[in-house]
Amino acid sequence: MSKFTQLDVCTEDNKIIVGRMFIPQGEPIAAVLIVPAMGVKQQYYAAFASWLSEQGYLVVTFDYRGIGLSLSGSLRSCKADIMDWAQLDCAAMVKTITAAADRKPLYWVGHSLGGQIFPLMLDRSSVTKMVTIVSGSGYWGDAPPRLRRVSWYLWYLVVPLALRLFGYFPGKRLRKVGDLPHAVMAQWRCWCLNPDYVVGVEGEQIRQLYSDVKIPITSFSFSDDEFMSARNIEALHDFYATAPRTMKRISPSEINVEKIGHFGFFRPKFKESLWEKYLLPELS
Repeated sequence: MSKFTQLDVCTEDNKIIVGRMFIPQGEPIAAVLIVPAMGVKQQYYAAFASWLSEQGYLVVTFDYRGIGLSLSGSLRSCKADIMDWAQLDCAAMVKTITAAADRKPLYWVGHSLGGQIFPLMLDRSSVTKMVTIVSGSGYWGDAPPRLRRVSWYLWYLVVPLALRLFGYFPGKRLRKVGDLPHAVMAQWRCWCLNPDYVVGVEGEQIRQLYSDVKIPITSFSFSDDEFMSARNIEALHDFYATAPRTMKRISPSEINVEKIGHFGFFRPKFKESLWEKYLLPELS
């Protein structure tokens, strides 16, 4: 695995976001910012980031505030919501990688939530392309049948009770998502209960931000995703109404494996079948 340099990045509101920069040998082809899924620590993307750097890319991973290395103090005291993650944390990381990349193209690779929140970052001018990995609307009514059957229980009982009892969402203990700040989970719950997800809750101004995105977007999704149905995927990308979109939905049988799922793409066993065959052409 390639070595990385730890980054302590100060946001506009003076919070420290911890990231890692994987630096290629020689002049980088381009820069890649890996934007995490909900509750997923940057360590999960380390093998993928290392491999990308070996292909010649300058790569940065990071943890949102309240997650992993960017958790300062108790999670109960963390007041962050998803807007903070996008408008402050992502913005700071984009600024950092842009400075390091020295005018090279910058690609945003967003895993699940990471592909949902790009428009919420108000200054997007330095990003030249986005690749979304299993990014879709979180609306529970469009979810795969198995998830839909337990969603009512999660959103109307488990989440409100857990937030009230703990002051944050103890996802690790409950084996659901991961530990999350109170405001993050409360906001995400509202989004997931609305048929129009984030734009249905946050309003027409947010819908316009999605429509304002003009950069090319490539979406990768998988037919065996346990969290995102084809309708979830399509619904999110429909918000990007004026962006050039390439939608690629892959079944495990196409690459001769039994399972890919919502988290499989970033596992090293898919280096040849997904990373090399499907992703690299989108970054060239």
